[in-house]
Amino acid sequence: MSSTTTRCASPAFFSLNVWLAAAVLGLGATGAARAQTQPTPAACPALLQQTMNRLQDEKPQALCQYAGKVLLVVNTASYCGYTSQYEGLEALHAKYAPKGLVVMGFPSNDFEQEPGNGKEIADFCFNTYAVKFPMFSKTTVVGKQAAPLYLQLAKATGAAPAWNFHKYLIDRQGKPVASYASKVEPGDKALVSAIEKALAQK
Repeated sequence: MSSTTTRCASPAFFSLNVWLAAAVLGLGATGAARAQTQPTPAACPALLQQTMNRLQDEKPQALCQYAGKVLLVVNTASYCGYTSQYEGLEALHAKYAPKGLVVMGFPSNDFEQEPGNGKEIADFCFNTYAVKFPMFSKTTVVGKQAAPLYLQLAKATGAAPAWNFHKYLIDRQGKPVASYASKVEPGDKALVSAIEKALAQK
């Protein structure tokens, strides 16, 4: 469940470097302005410009490390009728990770079915379902106190989680493209088709 954090340069830092490079190369103001309009290869979408803690050790993780990936964001729980979906989610992650899919799990006690602490949840996920996709610390996913990521996802899709294992699909550009209710299994044909379509887009 470990992952590597990628640091994202701030716009101000990038802007300063552009002007310095322009000065060194003798481009002048016009050349600097032209250079600054060029997109950065590792640009981080606004949706991912935030940090959340990793489940197993509370280590901060910059979500920018997932820029350019297709993401399936899921709020999870250990004592839910849908908990067995962990198995299907791990199968999705294992099959499509080489093509650019990242399943992201966010345990939540909003529906009173995730009472454990981080270590207990992490042990359960690994020992019961051999979960290897990234899992984050317990997160509020509904209401005004929801994490910024979930507030943005609900606003973009018009659907907040109504229960555990609600799923949001995000494309490589960081745009939420679909929302799936808890009852939609990870192996659902429509969901898998949407994932494959998103992965095919570069």
